[in-house]
Amino acid sequence: MGLKTLTVFTPAYNRAHCLPRCYESMKAQTSRDFIWMVIDDGSADNTRALVEGWQRDGAVEIIYRYQENQGMHGAHNTAYANITTPLNVCIDSDDYMPPDAVEKILRFWAEQGSERYSGIAALDYTGDGQVIGTLLPDVKSATHFALYNHHKICGDKKLIYRSELTRQFPYPLFEGEKYVGLAYKYSKIDEQYELLLLNEKVCCVEYQPDGSSNSMMRQYIRNPQGFMFIRAQAMAGPFGGVAYKFRQAVHFVSSSMFAGRPFCVHKSPKKWLTLLAWPFGLLLNIYIRIQNKK
Repeated sequence: MGLKTLTVFTPAYNRAHCLPRCYESMKAQTSRDFIWMVIDDGSADNTRALVEGWQRDGAVEIIYRYQENQGMHGAHNTAYANITTPLNVCIDSDDYMPPDAVEKILRFWAEQGSERYSGIAALDYTGDGQVIGTLLPDVKSATHFALYNHHKICGDKKLIYRSELTRQFPYPLFEGEKYVGLAYKYSKIDEQYELLLLNEKVCCVEYQPDGSSNSMMRQYIRNPQGFMFIRAQAMAGPFGGVAYKFRQAVHFVSSSMFAGRPFCVHKSPKKWLTLLAWPFGLLLNIYIRIQNKK
């Protein structure tokens, strides 16, 4: 079928009821210059049979990968390790792309893209056509961090990255845990490159009741080592001032308490800041426990 330019990858865990709509959107694309990769993260439903049936149909080039359940970040690791196209984008199992999305992405990259940039940030939208959060700022490029912390945008955005970059910085896997924030990889890429900004809608998002966005409190409690890792990386990284890093330290302390390591200062890359943040981390931990009980 020839070398394609874009891989659209979809992590799926017991989402056979959602995947058909995502598949239909892949079939409807006006450009065929893409591969759809489904990462089956240990599903117990009929995901495998569904995807293998679509592979036999041949309407879309599909790669299927099965793994034991590792969580969203583990599925992303598997996708990045297997992607062979120059660009990639994640479309979740409960989301779908408008028919011209791939065409828009590839045309924009062909016109503006180069090795100077990490990829493209574009817009997510809801089923009624409303952009999620705010539009992107009227600048050519920015880091992921700058978009949210300097330009003050809000809402999820769709990130299309160069695959040679996303193969770097794999997410760590912690025993007994299923979550590490995906922003870790974005922040590491930010250290070297900016994203081109495309104010076009390329993904329709529908947040599911059992999705990670709607269960963040539970994720925070159940995956403390993953959250400690993210906060430590944010403290150690080059972005943000003292107030930003202090917030990270507060959350680092709170997560360390959920991990059963209340005296965690020696594990922090910013020991004095974490020591100062300790009482506030304790208060945050208590608050989260109370909210979770409610």
